[in-house]
Amino acid sequence: MSRRFLFVLGSARLDGNTELLARAAAEQLPGDVEQRWIRLTDHPLPDFTDLRHDTDHVRPAPDTPAGVLLDATLAATDLVIASPLYWYSVSGHTKRYLDYWSAWLRTPGVGFKEAMAGRTLWGVSVRAAQEPSVSDPLVGTLNNSAAYLEMRFGGVLLGNGSAPGDVAKDTDALTRAKTFFARQAPLARFPYQEA
Repeated sequence: MSRRFLFVLGSARLDGNTELLARAAAEQLPGDVEQRWIRLTDHPLPDFTDLRHDTDHVRPAPDTPAGVLLDATLAATDLVIASPLYWYSVSGHTKRYLDYWSAWLRTPGVGFKEAMAGRTLWGVSVRAAQEPSVSDPLVGTLNNSAAYLEMRFGGVLLGNGSAPGDVAKDTDALTRAKTFFARQAPLARFPYQEA
């Protein structure tokens, strides 16, 4: 199966530091690797309502934000969550997208958990703090989501920057971006342990 990357952009800012770092990493992918970029602000999901025990789940229509995101997620072999570090975790847009996974797990005919098993989840994030440990909750969220679905976890490419374009000064992150997607990602496991 040829690789198909889905880049899910979770920032509220257009062309923000996280997106710039994700694009720097994506530039290194071979030309025959399909790339699809979806900005969550272009497909606004309504507030998530947990209906696990209240109703039957119905597959979202393909022309709705949830339908577009579900179909794109299922089509990807490699899913890249590109979310800036907001209050020590993923952005609100990203969290809402991940919340929708709960509904997709229970939607008849989707087989979301089975479909995602063995695929690879990657993360890209930029933080304003110099202390790397402030990103641990974000990394844990992505790793644990991957582990629950029996996905591979490629880790999180972390950069530093606050003002627009700052990540371009983070030469360490840009160097890591050159080989980030070239690694073989191990199966995710609880708790997160860097490979």
